Amino acid sequence: MSKVLIVMDIQNDYFPGGKFPLWNTDATLTNIENAIQRANDKDIPVVLIQHIADSSSPFLNEGTEGADIHPTIKKVAPNAKIIKKAFADGFYQTKLESILTELGATELLICGMMTQNCVTHTAISKTAEKYDVKILSDCCTTVNEMIHLIALRAVSTRVCIVPSTEEF
Repeated sequence: MSKVLIVMDIQNDYFPGGKFPLWNTDATLTNIENAIQRANDKDIPVVLIQHIADSSSPFLNEGTEGADIHPTIKKVAPNAKIIKKAFADGFYQTKLESILTELGATELLICGMMTQNCVTHTAISKTAEKYDVKILSDCCTTVNEMIHLIALRAVSTRVCIVPSTEEF
């Protein structure tokens, strides 16, 4: 199996000082940083997804610092491919599938922001069905813990939910 780590939407607007700060971002960022470092150590490719909202959105707007990928992530994954998306599903109208094909991916490890939206929608995308998909539970966050846990429970019938330490 060829694993690929997909890191979704770790963007400045979701952190304190941003336009839509989420719950538990410090711990989540640390866990993702560690997961990327472990992936790098094992030559597991990392793909970064960046959400760019349309102009009607109050955050994640093109060309703003808030839409930028968090500098910690850019530092630990300097060679990662970056895919921009405009919808919750990271496959929809993006080059994600072609990049995964180039990488020979058979297993996807998905993490990021927001658990109940972009993480789960990408994990259960129709396009993702051909992969063995796992969500790294300790590397995801959203607006609060309850929504995070409800989202993981809801999607657990379709994909495997695991802590990142089990995958690297």
